[in-house]
Amino acid sequence: MTDPTSPAKRRVVILSGMSGAGLSTALKVFEDLGYEAVDNLRLSLIPALVEDSALSGRHLAVAIDTRNANFSVDELLRVDHLLMEKPDLQVSLLFLDCSDDALQQRFTETRRRHPLAIDRPVTDGIKHEREMLWGLKNEADQVIDTSSISIHDLRRLIAGYYRFDHTLGLTIFITSFSYRHGVPREADLIFDARFLNNPHWDAALRPLTGRDAAVVDYIRKDPDYSSFMHNLSQFLLPLLPRYQQEGKSYLTIAIGCTGGRHRSVMVAEELTTLLAAGDYVVGVGHRDVDRATKI
Repeated sequence: MTDPTSPAKRRVVILSGMSGAGLSTALKVFEDLGYEAVDNLRLSLIPALVEDSALSGRHLAVAIDTRNANFSVDELLRVDHLLMEKPDLQVSLLFLDCSDDALQQRFTETRRRHPLAIDRPVTDGIKHEREMLWGLKNEADQVIDTSSISIHDLRRLIAGYYRFDHTLGLTIFITSFSYRHGVPREADLIFDARFLNNPHWDAALRPLTGRDAAVVDYIRKDPDYSSFMHNLSQFLLPLLPRYQQEGKSYLTIAIGCTGGRHRSVMVAEELTTLLAAGDYVVGVGHRDVDRATKI
């Protein structure tokens, strides 16, 4: 990958991935960010598009998927490598992935046919496409799994990774989550808060969340809480400038607990306050806070 810190370089992002994983939404996000967005151009025409003087050096996002009549993983990777050799370009290959179950549900709900299984079950198309694309996913500079994220979160991730205004420096997003519902696959760093005393077992605190004062006070009384937060800050604060020096513009930190409602929410909020005090641009979200509270 070329140096992302160089402001003189023009960005070219090639998008691909599993059908139903959100390529159309992703391409629209790039368009909103100011990229010239092109959908399913013939692979052989991509180099000419990049050199097109009519684009006047605009940043470019091109989506290529298996609907393309000339689709070939080998050819797409050849084009990607060819563009990466150009010193004036910053080229990135983005792959959108999604679990088989989530893809099948999406195709069922929309009543769409899978492009690789027009006259066969959707599961056949998903399996065939995954086998076809594994090499492309393996070569991708960035993989975003959309199985359990909203359209809003997909927009946030793409904007974080691919905005071309670096004056904000490193932007951080902190999310709480429930281990029961899976680890956020977009997370760069994951921390486990399940060792802390669990407010779920207090009937008065169970309906509340980690944003409520009573829950915050309960967790702070855990004898290991203060040392945990101190050690976490001592680990993160020296690390963040190094990420920034390496050209990383967006970092996702995930805090997990059993139910994703109390401990992880509280720690995520506290960590957000701590990092914001260090003049970082920090956002916070709570993926599973509104899910059922059973353990």
